[in-house]
Amino acid sequence: MRLSERVALITGAGQGIGKDTALLFAREGAKVVVADLNETTGSETANEITESGGTGVFIKANIAKQADAKRLVEETKKRFGRIDVLLNNAGIMRDATLLKMTEESFDQVIEVNLKGTFNCTQAVAPIMIEQGKGKIINVSSIVGLYGNFGQTNYVASKAGIVGMTKVWARELGRKNICVNVVCPGFIETEMLQSVPEKILQMMREKVPLGRFAQPLDVAKVYLFLASDDSNYVNGAVISVDGGVVV
Repeated sequence: MRLSERVALITGAGQGIGKDTALLFAREGAKVVVADLNETTGSETANEITESGGTGVFIKANIAKQADAKRLVEETKKRFGRIDVLLNNAGIMRDATLLKMTEESFDQVIEVNLKGTFNCTQAVAPIMIEQGKGKIINVSSIVGLYGNFGQTNYVASKAGIVGMTKVWARELGRKNICVNVVCPGFIETEMLQSVPEKILQMMREKVPLGRFAQPLDVAKVYLFLASDDSNYVNGAVISVDGGVVV
């Protein structure tokens, strides 16, 4: 197994790509900490892991709050003694055009997506430095690279994550800690369920592969970055989009 005895902390693991990744990491031998603000979905993911014979623990946390992010990391370290992988997966959307976007919507997205990633990484970095190794995987989006109509706040947060990743890859790489960022494209998750079929078809037509990704398509890339297979991959920006930006 590619993550045997590794400890992986995954934020936003209660549903979507985060949940699929938590289950995949557990199948690959990792001890998984499921971090989420939603107690119901977070507990369900952790329970599903344990019922399958793995090690899964749910910790409720609001990563937008620095104190909560620190507590999350401290509880993980106290329970397992180390943290080998941090996946900064948690994120929210509050879409609106520039002229209609409220200050509250802008701040909420920046606080969770951008600041939350900063909070968790800052808290986990000293532990990984002390261990002498670690893997940090950040989650951006193809819109963070190319922009998107009606997503000023979301695009700003995801573009910022790309920038922070490059800084941390330089700062932490010399400590044998690899920091990379993945930019998913259109994924079959709960977020797409409210989109009209006509719009979905237009979106599919933009993808050379002719389909949206399944959460597991992205989770497998996270697995690569969490495993020893990527020990010389640092500061990379990896798009998982079916070729939509070609």
